[in-house]
Amino acid sequence: MASFISSLSQDSEALAIFVNERYEYKDKKGILTKSLVEKINSSLRVLKVKKKDDEIFSFDISDKQKCYIVKIKNKYKSFFPEEIGGRFFSHLKKVKDLNKIDLYMDSLDFDKKKLVNFFSEFCLGFNLKSYTFNKYKTTNKEKINKKIIFKIITSHKENMQNNDKYYDAIKEGVFLTRDLVSEPPNVLNPKKYTEEIKKLTKLGLKVEILNESKLKKLGMNSLLGVGQGSENETFLVVIKWNGAKNNFGKPLAFVGKGVCFDTGGISLKPAKFMEEMKYDMGGSAVVVGLMKSLALRKAKVNAIGVVGLVENMPDGNAQRPGDIVKSYSGKTIEVLNTDAEGRLVLADALTYTEEKFKPKFIIDLATLTGAIIMALGEEYAGLFSNNDELSKNIFKASENVNEKVWRLPLHKNYDKLIDSSIADVQNINYVGGAGSITAAQFLQRFIINKTPWAHLDIAGMAFSKKAANLNPGGATGFGVRLLNNLIKEYYE
Repeated sequence: MASFISSLSQDSEALAIFVNERYEYKDKKGILTKSLVEKINSSLRVLKVKKKDDEIFSFDISDKQKCYIVKIKNKYKSFFPEEIGGRFFSHLKKVKDLNKIDLYMDSLDFDKKKLVNFFSEFCLGFNLKSYTFNKYKTTNKEKINKKIIFKIITSHKENMQNNDKYYDAIKEGVFLTRDLVSEPPNVLNPKKYTEEIKKLTKLGLKVEILNESKLKKLGMNSLLGVGQGSENETFLVVIKWNGAKNNFGKPLAFVGKGVCFDTGGISLKPAKFMEEMKYDMGGSAVVVGLMKSLALRKAKVNAIGVVGLVENMPDGNAQRPGDIVKSYSGKTIEVLNTDAEGRLVLADALTYTEEKFKPKFIIDLATLTGAIIMALGEEYAGLFSNNDELSKNIFKASENVNEKVWRLPLHKNYDKLIDSSIADVQNINYVGGAGSITAAQFLQRFIINKTPWAHLDIAGMAFSKKAANLNPGGATGFGVRLLNNLIKEYYE
């Protein structure tokens, strides 16, 4: 969490000044010396003459200290403060021997509410961009893991501290999601994953773990079939947060696909890039990270997280193309392709969640289809829903935090592409295209009681080799901030 101070600290190596979109700066609080204010204005005048509109620039205060000027547009919310914070961290990370900096918050000419909100979001972006996953590095660890400590100079300490707790809870949820996705599959198998989730009970979350014997008794053969070729056991984990204690009858439900490693099973994937299939549990990681954030910020909401944890391997006991399994719902599924396994995991998890908890809505998240990457790339997650209000709220929440989603259609005509001639449904469509849509149509069949439901296909968003926006490269944590904002704005 951030530190808040009222004047310049003695040990800082740099000072950051934030100015509105203009070329003259006045230190209304009197924190800075006259000579420093003149240097700032000299720099601004030079930029004006050169007609440069740099967002971040710097000059030397002394041999040991730099001053950074960060220009901010006047119209707050015509930009995302988190992204400015992320870009500022990237800028500072390149500076040799810079480890401590003071951020002069009150230099920005916003009213109190806008100022506090801007800096809270700015600091979140700064922190999110600073994420690293280096636990398996043995050389150059310190260089890669560069951290920059910042203190905030402000006269609004109490307001900032209250906001800081909220945004720190979001950061911790995103970081947990990123950590889980980043772990190698020989470490984070389904059993180990359950142990990581159990640690959340310290925060007041309740965790229930259903092992294979319990799943067999329940008839979750769709989920179990995916994992029968692996030596690692399959689990379904339920995480409960009871933040609105008077009414636990209608919780919000979040369901995640947790395929800890996906070889494709008997329908084996190509060797090239198969190592990336460690992140096929990205949907479940978002659910787990979200539940941690809700607990840390003491969200006034009742929520359920359900994750199916499994490994898809091709041994002699593995599920075969052509097998038929009976799902928890009672519907039979013809497995035409064992690499279309995520929908088999979610089928049982969705019906179980709907029947047992009778939630207000269900949102599932999954790295489900390569087709969604072909359609939307790494810019948008695919959104599918049976409910316009829920879909609209998700879309607005995605705009609020710039974790973008795009709604694609569901229609009964697509069902014909997944109708099986010998079972109730087949798990893949080979003939009609629309791979992401038919996958969503498959999932919709396992929402039995018409509960408002949305499916987020995050295959293009959970992991990215390129560093962009708040992502330093690798696991992104996409979805935690989106769903947290959805809850805060519409359901809390």
